Amino acid sequence: MGLGAKAAIWCRKHLKMTVMSTSQDSQDEHDNLFCQLLLDLLGYASSSFSALTRYPIADNKDLITVVESFILEQMNLIKDSISEMKTLSVFGSEMQKMVQEVLDSLMRLCRVYSDNVNWDSYRLRTDSGTNIVGALEVDSTDHVVNVIKISVEKLCEVGITAGNNGGSSVSLLNLSWKGVVTLLQLGKGSLAVKVDIAATILSLISLANNCLRIAADEWSSPQKETVSFVEAKRIFLPVKFYLINAVRIISQYPTQAFSVFKDITLFLVKVATFKILLCNDELLKFASEAMVEILDPTSLHILNSFLNSAQLQPDHKFQLLDWMFGFRCGWDSDYVTSSSDSEMNSMNAIFCSNSDDMHSGRALLPGRVNVFLTLLNSAQDIDDAVRTVIARKLDWLMGTFVDDYIYSLVLALRIPTICSSTQKQEVIYEPIFHSALHALKTFMITGSSSSAWCHIEPFLLENIFHPHFLCHEIITELWCFMCRHAEKDIVHDIIDKLCSLLQYSAFPESVFSPHSALRKVARFICRLVSCGSESMADKIYSSVVGNSRSHCSSIMYLALLMEGFSLDFLSNKLKSSVKQQIVVEYFEFLNTFQDKLPRECGSGVYGAPVFALSAVLQSRSVSISDTELKSLKFLVAVVHKYNGSMDILERDVYRRLLSETLTIVSKVKNLYSSNDMEAVVVELQSLFISSPSDSRLYLCKPNLSSFMAGLGYMELSNSEDTTMNVAVRELYHMLLQERHWAFAHLAISAFGFFAARTNCNELWRYVPPDAALSFDLDLGNEADEERFMSELKVFLEKETSSSSDANLVPNLRKEGHLLKETARSKTRPCGIEATMMETDDNEKQHHQSSRKRKLPEGISQGMELLQSGLKVMGDSLSTLHNNQFDSIETHEKFVNQISQLKDVITSLAGLARTA
Repeated sequence: MGLGAKAAIWCRKHLKMTVMSTSQDSQDEHDNLFCQLLLDLLGYASSSFSALTRYPIADNKDLITVVESFILEQMNLIKDSISEMKTLSVFGSEMQKMVQEVLDSLMRLCRVYSDNVNWDSYRLRTDSGTNIVGALEVDSTDHVVNVIKISVEKLCEVGITAGNNGGSSVSLLNLSWKGVVTLLQLGKGSLAVKVDIAATILSLISLANNCLRIAADEWSSPQKETVSFVEAKRIFLPVKFYLINAVRIISQYPTQAFSVFKDITLFLVKVATFKILLCNDELLKFASEAMVEILDPTSLHILNSFLNSAQLQPDHKFQLLDWMFGFRCGWDSDYVTSSSDSEMNSMNAIFCSNSDDMHSGRALLPGRVNVFLTLLNSAQDIDDAVRTVIARKLDWLMGTFVDDYIYSLVLALRIPTICSSTQKQEVIYEPIFHSALHALKTFMITGSSSSAWCHIEPFLLENIFHPHFLCHEIITELWCFMCRHAEKDIVHDIIDKLCSLLQYSAFPESVFSPHSALRKVARFICRLVSCGSESMADKIYSSVVGNSRSHCSSIMYLALLMEGFSLDFLSNKLKSSVKQQIVVEYFEFLNTFQDKLPRECGSGVYGAPVFALSAVLQSRSVSISDTELKSLKFLVAVVHKYNGSMDILERDVYRRLLSETLTIVSKVKNLYSSNDMEAVVVELQSLFISSPSDSRLYLCKPNLSSFMAGLGYMELSNSEDTTMNVAVRELYHMLLQERHWAFAHLAISAFGFFAARTNCNELWRYVPPDAALSFDLDLGNEADEERFMSELKVFLEKETSSSSDANLVPNLRKEGHLLKETARSKTRPCGIEATMMETDDNEKQHHQSSRKRKLPEGISQGMELLQSGLKVMGDSLSTLHNNQFDSIETHEKFVNQISQLKDVITSLAGLARTA
């Protein structure tokens, strides 16, 4: 064997010289002789390994050294031979066959040696550090360990070499790595002390990473063609092979594998990110499907090998989860701007990243989100303690949804998932948004019967009023899911608490503020009702209204209606009586309108029946036919009251009534055929056109747009000089001149509805020369009538067609950035606690206002000055708008700030008046 080791060393040196001389047209006879010698030496090695299995394990130190040296040099020769197998093409197949024989013989030798070792004694000796057996047995045992160690290390090197050779050494690749796994299973885990388990796992991960990196480089080329499922499968199968062997080693040695958990989990995140980027390219859709089918199950198995291991300490599992999902992200993170668009969309950059890139940029963030959702879906297979830690990370998931990059992917991207039907498994595409909801719902079900629920429930409660739109929608849907499927007692308990919170936040001023705590709670309740049962809707109605109609219950009831509480969800008997009551109270209010002033309403909401009917008409829960035209007469009366009142608070009340009455009229089609409609339109013309400086009327324009759209049902004269036509024309001119994007959208929608139904032939008369849609978008200083009609056509076509996917993701990125900034500005706690703080402050104000204490005279004088100043600013705002000396954004900021100031002054005035 000593000569065999020297022969192997000589052959390695001569092999290099032979390879170098091959390119210089060396003699074929020399090459053939050398290759034959190489084959003979490998055959001798195979026979020697087989012979050793028939003899006792060597206990002589010199013999032990010879055997170990012989094995080491033969494996070095095999590795070099495999590297140059393509050069030795004539003997390539024979060489490969002989190498397989040598490796088989060596693995058989290791198994025989292992069977003759008392591994329990060896482990006890290594653990205690003392010898409890004879010296000879110690030497032989150490010899076996060294033989297995050398074999594992060299098989690993052979596997790496075969892997780098590509498809020409598939059989050697399979044999070498399966041999590594087989040998590591020997010794009952005792080999962990001698063999570098972590390095072996990293070798497999590196091979898998290289395969995917090569594919990513090729698929990132602009000249790429459509990648077929078969081609993608050919690339991903070797990756799966490496990962399967890694799983087996990790499962056997989880403690040693944990030392490199960052590299392992980083690779899993890379795979998940790569899959998402493949979905984003139409030419690579089949590759993403192949990835889901081939790599996803194995990736999850690797993660579960850590999380479900009984040998791994719980703290280690928690550390792994903290590293993957423990860094804050979203509006309060600093890294979110560090990654460029090209970096985030670069597939080949993914596999060049290291563990430091996991948290320093967001290029890998989609993969982290995907892995987390996968864990949520598979939570039933995870230990309860780990589930609890995952539940603590739900806030991390919400934070990622705030990021504009993730926000755009969640709403726009569809990813492949495996759908298991009764007959076969098939791949279907669904939005990430749906996948996220499904994963969270699955986790709720899994965690409901474990300690994880102690963290899931607070998570749901604290995020009910999340400041970010997407997060709020997800949380609301989870609550709806709970109300649909939870036990009746649990649902009733939820409703009771929400109704108590609604009552706690109910006071008159808040019902008109969409962002008030009252309206937020009412909005949330309405969402729950929309997915709940009939009995749930009845319970909410009875809890809010009950047998009395106190001021508090009326405020709560009105808030629910204004947030879309549909009466159709009530039981038939209750539904009929409630609808009838709303209509009756509306007409009763109209009959007594002239006899009652707003200040006589006390602590209730003046005109509540009008707001209630407007709300239910918009939700289509009620339909009325006003044959006596009371609504039109009421509308005219409100206009007169508004014009005749000098009190700023009364004018604000009448302005709200005007807005809601315009909405009511727009929903009652038969009113447009009335002869009284002309008088109404003329009154509106006089109000809006003659008072352009009245900033309060600015808030009526959305409702006026709805009213103006309904004029398409009227028979209008084609004569341009009639009073009716002049009034309609001037009102449309005013609406279409609006520059604010929201008002412009409403005005164009109304005009489009009107144009599609009116009998007028000269629609151009209703379009002002300076209509907002007539200006070019680049400079905004050149109006063109033809541009208006062209843009109107495009707008109307967009209303009836689905939007293009080309600009969807970029547009969502912009939208997500704005939402993130909005959420970032709301840095105060966003949950039940924050809302309770807000409602508590409001409640204190409300209760203090009812103490009827006399205020100092200076406060009353100050209130008058504030109201006068507000009126002056409102009048000047119109001048700012008409002069257009500044940008539209400046005007919008003034409108928003003055509107907020008005709300504050109105609230203060209400307190002063009641005191």
